[in-house]
Amino acid sequence: MRSETSNNTKIVATLGPASWHKEVMMDMIKAGVNVFRVNFSHGDHETHRRTIRLIKEINQEFNCKVAVLADLQGPKLRVGDVEEGAVINEGDTLTFTTDKVDGTAELVYMNYEQFPNDVNAGERILMDDGKLMCEVVETNKKDTVVTRVIQGGPLKSKKGVNLPNTKVSLPCLTEKDLADVVVAMEEGVEWIGLSFVRDAQDVKELRNIIEEFGSYAKIVSKIEKPEAVVDIDQIIHATDAIMVARGDLGVEIPYSSVPMVQKMIVEKCHIKAKPCIIATQMMESMIESQSPTRAEVNDVANSVCDGADAVMLSGETSVGKYPAKVVETMASIVAHVESTFDVKPIMDNEPSIKNERYITKTICYNAAKIADQVGAAAILTLTFSGYTALKIAGHRPKTKIVVFTANRQIMNQMSLVWGVEAFYYDGMESTDQTFDDIKNILKENGVVETDDLVVKIASMPIEEKGFTNMLKIAAI
Repeated sequence: MRSETSNNTKIVATLGPASWHKEVMMDMIKAGVNVFRVNFSHGDHETHRRTIRLIKEINQEFNCKVAVLADLQGPKLRVGDVEEGAVINEGDTLTFTTDKVDGTAELVYMNYEQFPNDVNAGERILMDDGKLMCEVVETNKKDTVVTRVIQGGPLKSKKGVNLPNTKVSLPCLTEKDLADVVVAMEEGVEWIGLSFVRDAQDVKELRNIIEEFGSYAKIVSKIEKPEAVVDIDQIIHATDAIMVARGDLGVEIPYSSVPMVQKMIVEKCHIKAKPCIIATQMMESMIESQSPTRAEVNDVANSVCDGADAVMLSGETSVGKYPAKVVETMASIVAHVESTFDVKPIMDNEPSIKNERYITKTICYNAAKIADQVGAAAILTLTFSGYTALKIAGHRPKTKIVVFTANRQIMNQMSLVWGVEAFYYDGMESTDQTFDDIKNILKENGVVETDDLVVKIASMPIEEKGFTNMLKIAAI
């Protein structure tokens, strides 16, 4: 069961009550899903294990390559339960407490124990994605914070809280996250989403845990905090991929800044050849509707034009009425934009630093250039880590990038990377025999036809699995 799309820009879809059934997942894959996001903010471990195993079952049964992104909750701040009908108005006094109480319009529980100690007078508290806003009047630095309501409205249970002016002392990986990572590692997911990243050290802490498990899983750092925007260069260097999580980011920084921050991050990811996902509210009206708004179509199209590796669906597929339909609609937008617009990086990122990867980077750079010049049908690469595929994709060639690997986890990981299609292959007897096998696989899967030109890159001798050192143009 192959996806009906061959788009360069990949689609990430969040699973939930509306879509964690096998038949629905299969329909979504046929419509164009490349990565399923399992959101650890909701549900229990048993549900997540069952969902991940179901994805793997579909992959095996239908020879699919859908990756799993296990998205950790991170230090998400929330208010507790609030009585029905509670409303706060501008000028009201609202008191936050770390003692568990039933909330009212005057007093509400905050699930963050260090909250009174971290905040200071004059700092702002945003709730429910910024719909409600308060300003700290005083804190006893122990268990109570008194605030004045600046922007009022209905105060609802379990709504998220953002502190854009406060340096939060919570660790990026909470106790819940550490338990969730164990589940993700045991189930062999391909990607781990790290929420509320503040600096590169947060990424390194998760990397150490993954390495302790001996896993090939890669990290998606979610950019949701102003501190992360400030440290973006170091975060990109430390991580494997980036998600521009515009929901919390648009609350933590001025919403007018989000579009340019998004473009800046995509550009920096191109330079470092790191995949970049654009997320939040891309097609949100399709939670209830069978068609998107014109603004949503423009949002998806602009993300494709910017060169994002992937666009993501959240509530649209996890709780929406039409999970497969929204994927099909998004895929059609992506396909139309890609058929009329060539995505190119803003700068020609030719390798310049002569380290141990210099030759590999130079071959990848020239493979992308030569493939475009000769009109090749595909760039073929063998990989044991995914490195060459990422480097080639960073140059955004017009040509399809086809990867062969003997590691199924890495094969699935490539489903997040722009323009890449991966196949499983574990021959590796000799260079000539290997590429003969590869040509046959490509013809059988309709990727190339007889007389097509392809650009091949590999390490020679192939059985040593060393750095890439060979580039060759050949005809099928």
